Amino acid sequence: MKMIKTVVKKINTLTGHNDSIYTLERSAEKNIFYSAGGDGMVAMWDLDSPDTGRLIAHSPASVYAIHYFEKDNALIIGQNFFGIHAIDPHTKTKARALNLTSAAIFDIKSYHDQIIVSTGDGSIFVVNYEDLQIVKHVKASNKSARTIAVNTAIDEIAVGFSDNAIRIYDGGLRLKKEIREHTNSVFSLNYSPDFQYLLSAGRDARLKAWDVQANYELSESIVAHIYAINHIAYRPDGKYFVTGSLDKSIKVWDAGSLRLLKVIDKARHAGHGSSVNKLFWSDYHDQLIACSDDRTISIWDLKFIEER
Repeated sequence: MKMIKTVVKKINTLTGHNDSIYTLERSAEKNIFYSAGGDGMVAMWDLDSPDTGRLIAHSPASVYAIHYFEKDNALIIGQNFFGIHAIDPHTKTKARALNLTSAAIFDIKSYHDQIIVSTGDGSIFVVNYEDLQIVKHVKASNKSARTIAVNTAIDEIAVGFSDNAIRIYDGGLRLKKEIREHTNSVFSLNYSPDFQYLLSAGRDARLKAWDVQANYELSESIVAHIYAINHIAYRPDGKYFVTGSLDKSIKVWDAGSLRLLKVIDKARHAGHGSSVNKLFWSDYHDQLIACSDDRTISIWDLKFIEER
């Protein structure tokens, strides 16, 4: 077996948010990403000159979820207890808004020309992007719908809930399968870039891998962190992935073997001092970006060296 040495170097710590930072999102430009959090501020950051963020929107409520809709170069912002806004991130122009829900908005994804939104009252909404009209609404649980993953290869949508279930839907939000293996809330779902596996994690601190081709048969279950796992993010090439946790650490994993390669924490790598809420693995110089309850964004350079 080839051994992989993982070298981690802290590049920068970004500040400017006044409250917990809950989410990060990519853009069409590899060097640009976005952040949002408890202060309602949505900021744009440039990895070429990351020291200064640019405020592009300010919500009167906290923001847990943002999503970049590449077809229209629009940023979809989930304003908790209201709904969604579509804005042009460069001109800061608000295109339109939809008063969607009085609950928290936990995740936003896109599926073809539609926006999928999961909310704190257990609802999933499908919204047509062009006119921001609701196409479909499913009240799937009495507990929060926390996370969404979209499999564009076979047109399936996976949603994780605080009733401990993962529910698999077709593109019309018809339920195809319900999975109950987690013992607490499911906070993060992510399909591998080749769509062969679905990874899940949540409050029970377990990382689980599901074989999509085998009707989501459980492939692996790992006690991955001490406390809740908030997010899973793949490197763009699918070879590695990371998990971020309430235990303040980030763990780096080999995607093929699910072997733990590295722990990034405050003591060894100037990591975060509080919960790691979201991760974004950019293909811009292979930089890993994380945000936290400590109100900062961290940027690391990761290198993987094969050793025989």
